[in-house]
Amino acid sequence: MKFKPLFLFISLVPAVALASSHREAPFISTLPQVDGSDFYMFMSYEPGRQGYVTLLANYNPLQTPGAGPIYYALDPNAYYDIHIDNAGHARSDLTFRFRFTNTYKNLTVPTGANGKPIAVPVLNIGRISSSNQSDLNRIETYTVEVLQGDDSKGRPLVNSEGGSSTFVKPVDNIGFKSINDYAGYANNYVYDVVIPGCSQHGRVFAGQRKDGFVVNVGEIFDLFNLNPLGSRESSHNALTAKNVDTLALEVPASCLRSNSSDPIIGGWTTASIPKHLDIDPANGGQSAAPANAGPADYVQVSRLGLPLFNEVVIGLPDKDKYNGSAPCDDAQFAKYVTNPTLPALVNTLFGAAIPHTPRYDLVTVFLTGVPGLNKPASVTPSEELRLNTSTPVTAPAKQNDLGVLGGDLAGFPNGRRPYDDVVDIALRVEEGALCSTSIGACGNETKDPNNGAPFTDGTRSPGPTAATEKVVGDEYPADTYLPQFPYLMTPLPGSPNGENGVAAN
Repeated sequence: MKFKPLFLFISLVPAVALASSHREAPFISTLPQVDGSDFYMFMSYEPGRQGYVTLLANYNPLQTPGAGPIYYALDPNAYYDIHIDNAGHARSDLTFRFRFTNTYKNLTVPTGANGKPIAVPVLNIGRISSSNQSDLNRIETYTVEVLQGDDSKGRPLVNSEGGSSTFVKPVDNIGFKSINDYAGYANNYVYDVVIPGCSQHGRVFAGQRKDGFVVNVGEIFDLFNLNPLGSRESSHNALTAKNVDTLALEVPASCLRSNSSDPIIGGWTTASIPKHLDIDPANGGQSAAPANAGPADYVQVSRLGLPLFNEVVIGLPDKDKYNGSAPCDDAQFAKYVTNPTLPALVNTLFGAAIPHTPRYDLVTVFLTGVPGLNKPASVTPSEELRLNTSTPVTAPAKQNDLGVLGGDLAGFPNGRRPYDDVVDIALRVEEGALCSTSIGACGNETKDPNNGAPFTDGTRSPGPTAATEKVVGDEYPADTYLPQFPYLMTPLPGSPNGENGVAAN
């Protein structure tokens, strides 16, 4: 199979999405294991972790708890990359490359009068703990390499205890009988790591989490069948019953920056798969990349920096091209930012006024960074999630889910935290709300004709310290975020469950 990378639109932040980037393009919708759904980058707010940046890349979205007997696994043939641009030049200066290995043990049980061992059809045949995985049929492990610039080979992260470069991914949350304390079990797979070229240690985790994105999907894509000026807590969160796989890193900010004079970094995540796979029907149809396959034998199929742009900004014929593109190619698609189509659609449906074009306010937010907030000293216009690592951290209890629009400069679009309501922020910015503030290069040609109207999709999350989601219609509200690494909540168990596969209280 050959997928031709080449393209891109430059992100404005679209106002709607099936989640931040779930199933947003025709081709990637057929490959959920390498579908990047959310990317977060923020200054760690866990006590005692000042000066660290947390990077979270979510893949394999829309997981239903209880999806046995195989559950979910990441692709052992793929590269999962987290990229850092620390020079504002739209290229990756540091790449953290995750690669996974799935080892099947083919467990058996004795059957028949002679007690002949026969392979079982399920993922586990007994209770599982971090100290006893003998009854687990598939063990997932992974490595993380750090690549600099255009280097094709990197140096591995290693466990600070023992020096191993191989880490274990906890099995999915099968249910209470198989794993009676999943939170405690998964915490054993948060590793303190030595990072090549960095004098301080970091942390890494890869595993299943509760999807933290909050969005009213069905109504949004039914011609916005909701009240965009209604309550922010009036609708159902379509992802309340879904899990996702999270690749989490915590790295000292000083090790991500190129120098101390410019504290601003850009980030995005990509996934790449082999152009060709060797299929072995005699081995259960398992596929593998050809022996000695190098980077040139792989093709990028997923890309995500700023949330929400590929779903509704990029035209349907070009969505797959975006996923195969790189930030350095983004300038040719600036028209999607300066002349966005979403305000015209909202005008048709609801009569909201259309801000004057060209939209230079969107250029600053989505292509260059906002002057005085997160614009690098030198910048090539490109779509990246940008973070000013010198911005003071906002404690969880004081975070505003509207981020910069809500007066919280540590929130989106200055990086992105799990709590930031990027759907509402994006919708308001697209409709011109940024030009009701002192932030952004709006100029005389771009004003907010809607006077900062509080557009919303009707759903919001409660924040890192709240007990339940602030949405209606959720049968089993649950904590949404953790106040510490890896920040996304323990995944919902497959058993016991409620009507939608969500753990009952």
